[in-house]
Amino acid sequence: MRDIVAPMYDQGYSALLEDLAQRGLLDNTLLACLAEFGRTPKINPAGGRDHWPQCWTVYFAGGGVKGGRVVGKSDEIGAYPVERPVKPAEIVATIFHSLGLDLEAHLPGPQSRPFSLVDYGTQAIRELF
Repeated sequence: MRDIVAPMYDQGYSALLEDLAQRGLLDNTLLACLAEFGRTPKINPAGGRDHWPQCWTVYFAGGGVKGGRVVGKSDEIGAYPVERPVKPAEIVATIFHSLGLDLEAHLPGPQSRPFSLVDYGTQAIRELF
């Protein structure tokens, strides 16, 4: 991971950001890097790290997001959030907000029963914009 995967990812991701910026597309293109789980703060006996739903990292670029912002903080080993925890629904709302969608909108559902785009009261991560 450290020697092969991470350097290749870093190079590709930074090249994409630079290309979008040079072409004037970064302001209206949202890049979201996230996964379904974080990883355990400690290495397991097999030398890897398992799924860990208590704490993980997400980052955004472009799409109206102001660069260099950090929202939230984990404990010293990355096991649990200790400052400004963010819920998965807020991440979805942030993506929808960046796309220009009205978070209070309703979509047509089965039997003509509308359902909310996001749960009532869920907001985008405002600190990013």
